[in-house]
Amino acid sequence: MIGIQITIDHEKCTRCGQCVELCPMSVLDWVEQNGKTNISATHPEMCWACLTCAGKCHVKAISIEQHEQQRKYIDDENKTPFKTISPHDAEICQDYAESLEKILKLRSRPVAVNLIKNGSPLPHVPVPRKRLRYCQALIMARRGYSLLMPAWAHACPDGTSILGLSKIPPKLASGEIYVQLGKLATQEAASQMVKERPRIAEDSMRATLVSPLDEAVMMPDVVVIMAPPESMMWLCMASTYYTGRRMTFRMSSYNAQCVESTLYPYTTGEMNTSLGCYGCRAISDIGEESMFLGIPMGKMQTIVDGLKQLGRRAIPDSRAKIYLQPIP
Repeated sequence: MIGIQITIDHEKCTRCGQCVELCPMSVLDWVEQNGKTNISATHPEMCWACLTCAGKCHVKAISIEQHEQQRKYIDDENKTPFKTISPHDAEICQDYAESLEKILKLRSRPVAVNLIKNGSPLPHVPVPRKRLRYCQALIMARRGYSLLMPAWAHACPDGTSILGLSKIPPKLASGEIYVQLGKLATQEAASQMVKERPRIAEDSMRATLVSPLDEAVMMPDVVVIMAPPESMMWLCMASTYYTGRRMTFRMSSYNAQCVESTLYPYTTGEMNTSLGCYGCRAISDIGEESMFLGIPMGKMQTIVDGLKQLGRRAIPDSRAKIYLQPIP
C-alpha cells in the first residue's frame, strides 16, 4: 500500500472552500479549531492522491505527499502460478510493434494493455512506488516502462471505477464534480454524460497492466497508440483496407484513455479513437498534436496486414507530397 500525507497551510489558506467541493472522495471538510473554522483532512484514508485539491488551490496551501511503497513486485500473492506469454505469441506482438513503428515512423512505442480479472494470477511486473493515474501509466509505457497497478496504485478514482477496479464515488456517480470543475454547464448535462459513459462491473478487476507491445508478458487485450492525426488516418485506412467500409467512433473527450482508448475496444471488439481529455492532458506532457487509438487485439492482424500494403506505395507517396505542385 502507498501511504499519503495531506498538509494544509492555514496561514496561506483563504478558506474559499473550493478544495472541499472538488475532492471526489470527500476527504476534506470544515472543522472548528481554536475558535476558527478551518479546512481539514477529516478522512485522509480515503485520499487517492489525485491532486485535484492541490492543483486547483490558487494559493498553493495544500500539499500531498506519497510515501513510497517498498514492494516492487506483488505476484507472490498469487494463489495459482502466472502463465507467461508463449514464445509464439511474444513473436506476434514483436512483429506487430515493429511493423507499426517502422511503417508509421511512430515517435513512441505502441502499448499493450491488459485488464486482469479478480481471481487471476498477477505477472512479475513492477508496481509503481507512488500512485499514478491510468493515463499516466499508458504514457510511461509508450516510453518503455512496464507497470502493474492494482486499485491501490491508481490515483484517479474516476478511471479506476470505470475500469472495474473499484466502486464509483458519489460525487463522480452524480456528475456534480464535472460542473464544479467547469467542464459541463449544468447538473443535467453532467448526469447525462455519466449515464452514457460505459463502465466495467465494479470490483470485478484485480489490476491493470501496461507495457510496450514488444515486451508484453501476456497476450494484450487492447493495443493503445499515441500519435499525430496523420498516423491515425493510416491506421483507420488499414482497418478498412480489405472492406472499404466507413468507420464510426465513440468519443466525448471525457475519460479518453480509460473509456475511449481502452474500455470501448475491450468491450465492443472494435477500434476506437480519442482526441484526449481534460485529465490526461492536464496530468502529463502529451503534446497538443497527439491523438489516441485503442485497437482490440483481435483486430491487430487485419490492421497490420493492411498497413503493410499501404506502406508499399500509398504512405510513401502521400508523405512525399507527390500531388503538391512546385511554386512557380
